[in-house]
Amino acid sequence: MPRRRTSSSSSSTAPPAPSAPRNRTPQPVRVRRRSFGDFVKAFLAFLVLLVLVVGVPLALATQIGWPLPDGAPSLDWLQREITVQTFLHILTVIVWFAWAQFTACVLVEVKAALSGVGVPGRVPGSGPSQLLARQLVAALLLVGATAASLTPGLSQLGQSLEGNQKPSVAAAQQTPGLFAQQQEQAAATAGALAEQAGQAGQAAARADGGSSAAHGDTKYYRIQPPEGRHHDSLWEVAERHLGDGRRYKEIFELNKDRVQPDGSRLSEASLIRPGWIMEMPGDARGGELVEMPDEAPNVSEQVQQQISDYARTGDHAHQGSGGGDAQVSLPEQRPAPTPANPVTPATPVPGTGQERATPAAGQAEHSFGLPEALLAAPLLAAGLLGALGRRRRQAMWQSALGAVGGRRGMEPPTPTGDAQDVQDALLVGADPEGVRLLDRSLRGLSASLAAESRPLPVVYAAWMSGNGDLHLQLAQPAGKPPTPWQQGQDQTFWMLARADAERYEDAETAAPYPGLVSLGTMDDSRLLLNLEAVPGIVSLGGAEADRAAVFASVAAELATNGWSDRMTITLVGFGDDLTPLAPNRIRHLDGFEDLFETMSAETRQRRGALGAAGHDSVLTGRTGPAQHTRWAPHLVLLAAQPSDDDALRLAELAADAGRLGIGYLVGTQGTDLPGAAWEMEITGEGRLLAPLLGLELDAQMLPAAQRRAVVELFTDADPGSDPEGGPGRPANAPPFLVDISEQGRPAVYARLVGSYEIMGLDAPDGERSALLHEALALLLLHREGVHPRVLSSALWPRGVTADVRDALLERLRAWLGTDPDGTPRLATDATGRLTLAKSVVSDLDVLRSLYYEATQGRGVGSRQVRGRLLTDALVLVRGPLLADRPEGRYRWLTHEIVDAQLPLLVADTGLALSEFHLEKNRAEKAIEALNAALRTAPADERLWHELLRATHTTGDPGRLRALAADLVDRSGARGLPPRTEALLDELLPTWREGVSAAG
Repeated sequence: MPRRRTSSSSSSTAPPAPSAPRNRTPQPVRVRRRSFGDFVKAFLAFLVLLVLVVGVPLALATQIGWPLPDGAPSLDWLQREITVQTFLHILTVIVWFAWAQFTACVLVEVKAALSGVGVPGRVPGSGPSQLLARQLVAALLLVGATAASLTPGLSQLGQSLEGNQKPSVAAAQQTPGLFAQQQEQAAATAGALAEQAGQAGQAAARADGGSSAAHGDTKYYRIQPPEGRHHDSLWEVAERHLGDGRRYKEIFELNKDRVQPDGSRLSEASLIRPGWIMEMPGDARGGELVEMPDEAPNVSEQVQQQISDYARTGDHAHQGSGGGDAQVSLPEQRPAPTPANPVTPATPVPGTGQERATPAAGQAEHSFGLPEALLAAPLLAAGLLGALGRRRRQAMWQSALGAVGGRRGMEPPTPTGDAQDVQDALLVGADPEGVRLLDRSLRGLSASLAAESRPLPVVYAAWMSGNGDLHLQLAQPAGKPPTPWQQGQDQTFWMLARADAERYEDAETAAPYPGLVSLGTMDDSRLLLNLEAVPGIVSLGGAEADRAAVFASVAAELATNGWSDRMTITLVGFGDDLTPLAPNRIRHLDGFEDLFETMSAETRQRRGALGAAGHDSVLTGRTGPAQHTRWAPHLVLLAAQPSDDDALRLAELAADAGRLGIGYLVGTQGTDLPGAAWEMEITGEGRLLAPLLGLELDAQMLPAAQRRAVVELFTDADPGSDPEGGPGRPANAPPFLVDISEQGRPAVYARLVGSYEIMGLDAPDGERSALLHEALALLLLHREGVHPRVLSSALWPRGVTADVRDALLERLRAWLGTDPDGTPRLATDATGRLTLAKSVVSDLDVLRSLYYEATQGRGVGSRQVRGRLLTDALVLVRGPLLADRPEGRYRWLTHEIVDAQLPLLVADTGLALSEFHLEKNRAEKAIEALNAALRTAPADERLWHELLRATHTTGDPGRLRALAADLVDRSGARGLPPRTEALLDELLPTWREGVSAAG
């Protein structure tokens, strides 16, 4: 591994272990200077262009002449014999057309290169010709002043990295923080690695180190100042002097919390400063870099004294480790709530009202077969669950608006197999409250800074601790945070306690950090990396399948998260099946050339737009007047490893990406990706390693099987994906049809539409009544079955022990009882899900069954039966679902779509009954049915339209005018919908005059 040259550096005698994670200093981007060969290529390109653009037409004109006839040809021309001259003229015409097309390509490419803005336009049907023209123009302009505009990032590589980056590099050298010492590594893409230390010097250093080690003396190492843009790290120290970078933890433990010469303390392995002293393990090797307190002839007396003073702090440090004022980089942990619904038996915490679980080794029930990857990804699960609910609601409304003569697609398809398991895992693992607090906290911070006329600080990462506190890790100190934010453990941390976050209100401001995405957990804290702020490329090494699982998790969370307004996610080399998750966010490119062409244009456009707006980065743009129209992040996930040449081009392109709001995450088989600012590796055990950043996470992943199941859920929810969809498709049958005859009277009847009432059961124990009622309501709304973990997560969102959950299920079974034949009314199906017997029925089941029978069952052939069924259905509607539910309970309804299904079902019933009465000219009965439906579905435009038509049939213009005035009053400042206005214009052309007079 190449190492920087230093006067006091040496190498280890033992090679690093083969299994050690390889995370090297980013390889440099070697920007080629113009050589003699470049001038030769430019000259040859000029000659070729001269011959093709000028020589070809001259040759055609002088040697062959004009091939077309001088006048209009006669019909005799078609009967003439085809001679050699005729054939040559035809070929000449073809050559003229080819020349014209190539010349147009050259003009288009020259214009694009000289302007430096946008992607060159495509000349129709000229793929190879335009590619040749592009290469020739590029070669010609490579030595000219416009080469920078042709090759984005090339001209600015030296300026932005050598010049503009210097202040931030200096600041980073003085700034502690998990990522602070890596900030300047984007600049390293323009420099060269220092030469490796001489072999003779290394041998002498090893010999000296071996002799000192033989005496068994304690050894010390002094952290070296940065050389160029390279910072020392404990990983590299351990690799050089202990032979294995993974032994950096031993050095950390020996020196943790000991007072350093500058008065600060070592509290995190990734936070070391030049001049600090490190006590080394006894087997350390390496010559003069490993110093003895009393034998340091090659350093100044001041350093000798510092080492001696530091040596006397050892016993005190080890005895008082972890005390007092120690600063930490990883946010300090407090006792945190257990993740939702752990299933390990434990003793409940008394007096809390909601018992918590304490994991016990060897007693876990794991996940009941649910995907662990989604159970351990609460933010990802919440985003997917919310997006899935919106997709299903949208599908229902689209189906309702397109229905003709009846409702189509009332019930979304019930998932099965892996899709069902994944849906249950989303319900169990989702943390929508965490997403809400994160979003409000970030927007609130942005609003507070804008009120103080302060810019947004660059945030590299966010840590969400187990107790709900939020820690933002800044690229550099940004002063005192606005209230209620507090200074964290050092100047690069801003912290917001959960209690303060809960008091935040919704802020009307743009999302400040939409590029945050979860990578995994470390010491009970969840890390969200801000991909768009990384100063360069983030590389991810490891096996292909493991990398794909990380990429899929990142893409899915970015596409569905709740703390972003707008963004573009470009997937290259994978993820063509992920588009259904968010078609307006995700796009897929076939290869690197398409990516480079697209991102080159966008980089130029963003750079120009920032300059024109007077902003230095997208962060300042997000708090200005253009915050809702510009500065949305663009995150590129490149799963296929680029070639060496492509990697260099990508590194040049990404050199200024952090300022422009563009992030790059690139997969690689090794760790030698040129231009990588931060390097990570995913192991086969699911660990995400970044030693130089001090990271070792339990990675968040979305394996292939779960990815396919998630996509299946979204695809099934999309009505456009059904080849048989549309108004003519038969409506989906309800999941549970009730026998609505007199013989089908249920044993247990629950009224959910309106106030919650249960008939057929004795009142349960008062203390547990609320839980039993809520559990039964959940089961009644899911006749297909409910997973035990879904039930427990719904009733106890903050977690519950397995014994408490099982005790509730036993009480629920005992309360529901058995049917006369001895069959229990609460059973468990073959998949382990809880199901209710057919003798347990809700009024919502009856309502669905009545409407289905009226429109697709017995009512289709009998008008009398249809009218009776529809009337009975509308009588059941007494209000909204579970109208009197207690505050704080039934929060799981936010994940359901029944709140959208019920109004649509009631509206469809009212519309069908209105149509039934209007067929016999019973306008008053139709109006009565529509008004009854409007009490439950007041926002359904279809009901108002039918009410206008029914009122018009009464022949009373005054009544119709009063209804129009009522509609205008209800619409408020928004005004009437266009279709409603058009209908009123048709039925009552003078309605505007009447409304004005009433007003």
